[in-house]
Amino acid sequence: MSDAFVKADILLPQNRDMQKWAVIACDQYTSQPEYWEKVSKIVDGADSALDLILPEAYLESDDIRQRVDRIHANMEEYLDKGVFREYKNSLIYVERIQSDGKLRAGIVGAVDLEKYEFREGSVSQIRATESTVVERIPPRIKVRKNAPIELPHIMILIDDIRKTVIEPLAQRKDELQKLYDFTLMQGGGSIKGWLLDGKTADDVLEALRKLSGKEEFVKKYGLWNCAPFTFAMGDGNHSLATAKVYYERLKEKNPLEDMSKHPARYALAEIVNLHSPALEFQAIHRIIKRVDPDKLIAEMRKELALSEKGSGQWITIVRGGMRMKLYAHRTTSKLAVGTLQNFLDKYMDKYGGKTDYIHGEDVVEQLSQRSDCVGFLLPDMEKSQLFPTVAQDGALPRKTFSMGHAEDKRYYIEARRIR
Repeated sequence: MSDAFVKADILLPQNRDMQKWAVIACDQYTSQPEYWEKVSKIVDGADSALDLILPEAYLESDDIRQRVDRIHANMEEYLDKGVFREYKNSLIYVERIQSDGKLRAGIVGAVDLEKYEFREGSVSQIRATESTVVERIPPRIKVRKNAPIELPHIMILIDDIRKTVIEPLAQRKDELQKLYDFTLMQGGGSIKGWLLDGKTADDVLEALRKLSGKEEFVKKYGLWNCAPFTFAMGDGNHSLATAKVYYERLKEKNPLEDMSKHPARYALAEIVNLHSPALEFQAIHRIIKRVDPDKLIAEMRKELALSEKGSGQWITIVRGGMRMKLYAHRTTSKLAVGTLQNFLDKYMDKYGGKTDYIHGEDVVEQLSQRSDCVGFLLPDMEKSQLFPTVAQDGALPRKTFSMGHAEDKRYYIEARRIR
C-alpha cells in the first residue's frame, strides 16, 4: 500500500496573467543567463513565479544573499496582497502540450518526505534515481529556509503500464473544474489544469494504492530480493533532497514537538506515468570548463582505452564544434555516463575544472568553441530500464538522463505553504 503521495492545500495565482506567471524550472539554462534575462523582460514587472525562485544561472553571483532575501520578501508580499487562492485538500490534473506537440499528463499533489530517502541504500517508497550531489543542497537550503511557500519543479514517475491512475482522468475532464489554460512562454508549449477534490481525488489515490506493494512489484520485475518502491524521481532530485534535509533539520531542532502534521513534512510534486508516449529519456551531456582540452582528452584516451573502433559504451568528444565518437575498452560502470563521470571526477579533483550539464547537442557544440572547454555527448537510456535498475543497483550516476528537451521541463505554476 502506498501513502507517499497525498492531497495538499494548493495555492494558485488568481486574476493574473498566467503566461507571465509561469516560468521554467530553475535548473535549466544554467550556462545561458541570456535566457533568464529575456524572461525578466517578458515578465516586465508583472506578478510572476520569477520573483519567487532562484535560477541556478545565478548561483555563483556575488549578490546571492540579496537575491535570496528578495525572494523571501516577495513571497511574504504575494501572500499579504492576496495573489493566491488556496484549494484545500486537493490534487490537480495537468495536461501539458510539449514543444513537440505531444501531450504529457500528470497529477500535482504532495509527497511525504518520511517516505523518501535519497542516500545510498535507500529502501523508501520514493526512490532517488540518480546520485545526489550533497554539495548542491546547501545553496538550495538558503532559499527554502525562512521561505513561507514552495513552488515545485519536481516530477516523479510511476510505472503504470496498464494506465490506471492518471490516464482515466482524460475522459472525466468535462466533470471537473478547469483552473488554468494558457500558453507557456519561451517555446514551452501550453498547459491546462483541472481541480481534483472529494471522491475524484480519492479515486486517484485508491488506484495508486493498487499499483503499489510487494506482490505487484514482483509481478512486474521478478525481483524477489529487492525492496519494492512505487515512485522514482524523474526531475528535481536535488530540490526534493533539499526539502528532505530541511525537514530533518527542523525535527532535530524541535525534538519535543510533534512534527507529523508540519507542512514542511511534505513537498509539492507532479507524478507522471513512465509509459506516457510524450515521455522520452534523453542523455544529459557535459561541458567541462576551465581546463586544457588537449591534456584532458589525452589522459581520458589513456585511462579509458578509447579508440575509434569497438562496441558497447561510447562517448562523443566535441571540441571546437568538431565531433569524435570513441569507444571505451576500459569501463568503470554499467553505463557510459558512469564511466565518463568517474573519469571526470578523478581528473578534476587533480587538475580542477567545472562541469555544466547540458540538455541539447547544439548547446554543447556552441559552448565547446571556447578555448578552455571540451564537450561530451552521451547515449540515451531506455526508460524501461529505470525501475529494475534502481531496484537492483541503487541510484544511477548523477545526471544520467533527462526527460525531454529543456523547454519541456516543468514550469512553476502551483505553490504550497511550508511554514
